[in-house]
Amino acid sequence: MIKSYLITDPLIFGGTSETLRASLTIAIEKHSPDFVCLRDKSAKNYESLAREVMTIEEEFRLLLHGDVDLAIRLDVFGVHLSSSQFHEIARAKEAGLYVIASTHSYEEALAAIEADAITYSPIFFSPNKGIPKGLEDLKEITGKINTKIFALGGILSSEQIGQVETCGVYGFASIRYFLN
Repeated sequence: MIKSYLITDPLIFGGTSETLRASLTIAIEKHSPDFVCLRDKSAKNYESLAREVMTIEEEFRLLLHGDVDLAIRLDVFGVHLSSSQFHEIARAKEAGLYVIASTHSYEEALAAIEADAITYSPIFFSPNKGIPKGLEDLKEITGKINTKIFALGGILSSEQIGQVETCGVYGFASIRYFLN
């Protein structure tokens, strides 16, 4: 079975401690994701949101989005870096963090090769995320890259999870799937 990676979005999971905790707790209890990324690019209270997520008693590995220093300070499992943060991979790994990096092309995947894993997206249609790469492209990149790959983008159903699994990925990542 491939790994599952829940990525939060404040518009969907909520932007306050209470709404985030409530929706995330339900999603985690229902789907038991292996990894959870707290992603909120505009929160002024990101640290308090992270601390709230850390109190959820269900078992998962927490990654913070884009903030290596906070991930180190809070001693979370890891960090999810954007494609403009590849220069942070070595520092995050030296600090003992598990590193997942966002990639959208073969060239970016090569640039992020030192990460523990990458997300590769979008595989299927996802609003405002560009033209889907598709399954053939995903299969091709899994054959070229030795880094663990999470398929990301438009994964909403068990059928789609099965499709990306046949491409040889390590796992799948999604926001909306975990709300089903």
